[in-house]
Parts: sequence; structure tokens; C-alpha cells
Amino acid sequence: MTEADAALTATARESMPLADTLGLEMLAASAEEVRARLPFQERLCTAGGILHGGALMSLADAAGAYCAFLNLPDGATGTATIESKTNFFRAVRDGHLDAVSRPLHRGRTTIVVETDLRDAAGKHVARVTQTQAVLMG
Repeated sequence: MTEADAALTATARESMPLADTLGLEMLAASAEEVRARLPFQERLCTAGGILHGGALMSLADAAGAYCAFLNLPDGATGTATIESKTNFFRAVRDGHLDAVSRPLHRGRTTIVVETDLRDAAGKHVARVTQTQAVLMG
């Protein structure tokens, strides 16, 4: 992890304590794209050594929320997930999981973000579309 990645990771883990619990790593963050990684950990698995769907969704939600936060309109103070839809394509049994979040809609009251999850081999694992409420004041 580079120093810039470590600084982004520290910021994410301070603002979202679950990110620390999961071991989430931030790789890049801009209004156009947020990249995050979740290393494979047995403690995050279901029976059979498969990374739990909830862990995948948590990575996507954290990366998507960070992306939404970077796209807040003037005067907004934060975001909250109000809807999330996940399509799972394959299981993850080792390596890591990469998330790439991009905004689809930047509005005054909601921000919609799409996050693609890929395994260490680059195979598409899941796609998550979430709506974030824009919090004012």
C-alpha cells in the first residue's frame, strides 16, 4: 500500500468504523471514481470458505458512500444509503475483492452510485446500484 493509499484508508476507517472492522483498503478517491479493496479473510466467510455476500455488499456500500460523499452538492453535510440492489455473479474463495464506484446521478436530494466488484483475477463478482440520500444541515 502506498502512502497515499494508507492516508485514504485511514480517513475511510476513521469516518466509517465498519471499514476498519472489515479491513477495507482505499486505493483511490475522486468525484468521478472511488477504488477500494477487501482482502479475503476466513472470518468473513460463509460455510465452504466463500466470502459472505454481506461482506461484498458492505465493501460496495462503503465505496459507494465515499463516492456519493465526494459528489455532495453545496450545503450538504453527508449521505445515507436509502436503497441498494446487488447482483451476484460468482463466489470469491481467495485473494481479494476490488470495488470501483462511479456516480450515475448527482442530484439535490439523492445521489445514485454504481459499484462493480471484481476478484483478484479481474473476474466480475457483483454489481451494486445504490441510492444515497443527501443530508442537509
